[in-house]
Amino acid sequence: MSETNLEQFREVTPAGRFTLQNSSMLKVSLREDQVQAKLGSMVAYQGAVRFEHKGGGLGRFFKKALTGEGVQLMTVTGSGDVFIAHDKRKIMILELNNERMTVSGDNILAFEGDMDWDIQRVEGAGRLAGGMFNVVLHGTGKVAVTSDGEPVLLDTSTPTFADPDSAIAWSGGVRTSVRSDVSFKTFLGRGSGESFQIGFEGAGWVLIQPSEGAVVPEHSHPGQGGGGGGSFFED
Repeated sequence: MSETNLEQFREVTPAGRFTLQNSSMLKVSLREDQVQAKLGSMVAYQGAVRFEHKGGGLGRFFKKALTGEGVQLMTVTGSGDVFIAHDKRKIMILELNNERMTVSGDNILAFEGDMDWDIQRVEGAGRLAGGMFNVVLHGTGKVAVTSDGEPVLLDTSTPTFADPDSAIAWSGGVRTSVRSDVSFKTFLGRGSGESFQIGFEGAGWVLIQPSEGAVVPEHSHPGQGGGGGGSFFED
């Protein structure tokens, strides 16, 4: 096969630390430094690159162990190019300038290594079915997030509510809360049975993807009734 036919797939020359190769693949250029990336997101690399899963620090490790929630990240160090992706999702590169931003744990892909970060519970939420823990970033640098489809940016100066699996990221000044409600999909038996939304309010924005996550099939355990289980909320 002639290389001429393959030129359309040639890798894009780096334009900084993060460079989109196409809508679903990110190229991370390392020069004896590091980034944090979603565990398992590497699809290829060139050069002397190392991958290490540290669990995110002692405090974050215990938080994940106690809650059963968290975000699996790996530290990528060395010198070379790393290509990362997640389920063919659309990738967006956002830039923080001494700012704070929250990203859904499912939608975080990578961020520059000198950024401060932690795993935190959504403000106003107890422990809810499906998990309500996200990555909170603060500092200056680039952040790569994914979206299942083309996202939309909503202004939160008007109170805004979203399905927990649809909210990708939101700005630091936005206040969050949890609204419990009986949703239409509960009656349709969509699977997860969730009947709550995340509320966003204040000067800022929230990025919404056109997806509510994977459908969780309904099931019952032997010896249990069809209803059931624990409450969405936990003191």
